[in-house]
Amino acid sequence: MTLNNLLEIQGIIHRDSEIMGGVPVFVGTRVPLQTFFDYLEGENGLAEFISDFPYLETQTMKVLENTAKLIIAQERCA
Repeated sequence: MTLNNLLEIQGIIHRDSEIMGGVPVFVGTRVPLQTFFDYLEGENGLAEFISDFPYLETQTMKVLENTAKLIIAQERCA
């Protein structure tokens, strides 16, 4: 299962062709999931993302938790 699929099942992100052309966004927003990952690559990372999008703090923690779980599962299978 991919991260996007897992996050969609959990209701953290969704895709709708009428919202941002179908790009995965956080539910109830127009903030793309990719924006979150772009921030993580930046100098101030998670802190800056939460500062700019404080209403997504819970969702971002769920994204990080699910990412970690997928990595752990992949490592166990390797």
